Amino acid sequence: MAQRTEPKESFDNFPTPPWATRALIEHVVGKHTDLRNQTCLEPACGQGYMSLALKEYFGSVSSSDVADYHYGKISDFTSENYEENSYDWVITNPPFKLAEEFILKSLPIARKGVAILARTVFLESIGRFHRVFTPYPPAIFAQFSERVPMVKGRLDQKASTATGYAWFVWLKQQEEGPKLTWIPPCRKSLELQHDYDDGTDYRTTSTLEPRLPYLER
Repeated sequence: MAQRTEPKESFDNFPTPPWATRALIEHVVGKHTDLRNQTCLEPACGQGYMSLALKEYFGSVSSSDVADYHYGKISDFTSENYEENSYDWVITNPPFKLAEEFILKSLPIARKGVAILARTVFLESIGRFHRVFTPYPPAIFAQFSERVPMVKGRLDQKASTATGYAWFVWLKQQEEGPKLTWIPPCRKSLELQHDYDDGTDYRTTSTLEPRLPYLER
C-alpha cells in the first residue's frame, strides 16, 4: 500500500474512482433529493471520471480544469470569476494543497451545497480550524469505511492505498451543527466494469443512461 504524496509544483492529478463519486450521491446527499433538474460544477475534472459519474444523477454538469486532460474546459478555478449562486452544487476532488481555497471559492457559487473529496487528515490543522471549519462548518463529514485507491494520472482497479478519504459537505440550508457519518462498504455495488475501460468512448460520451436517484429505487 502506498500513501499519497505530491511535490508542491504537481497538478496533483489522482483520478477519483467513479464508485466513490456515486457513493456521495447514493449514501450522503442524494438520499432524499432528486438531482435530475439540478446543475453541478466540477472545477478540477481531470480526465472526467468524476464528471461522468455526476452526469448519471445531475441534469447538467459543467467541467473544467487548469490543465488540459482532453476533457472539459481549460480554466483556473481559483482565478476565474463566477456569479454568486450560479450552480446548484459544486462537487470536486481538488488538489490537496488547494482544497481550502476551493472550498472558500465554491461556497458563494453554490445555491444548494458544496462537496469536497479530501484526505481524512484535511479535518486536522489549527489554520483550517480558524479559516474554514469555524466560520464555515461543514454540514456533513462522511468518512469512507473502505479505502478509496487513487493512482497518479490514471484509474487502477487493482490499486491499494494507505490513505483514508472522506466527503466534506456544506449545505446552504444547514440548520444543525456538523454531522459525522460513515459511507458503508459500497464499492462492490457501485463499481462498473466500464469505469476502467482504457478507450475513450465512455470518457467522452455526452449521453449516459441516468441512474435513478436513491429515493426512487
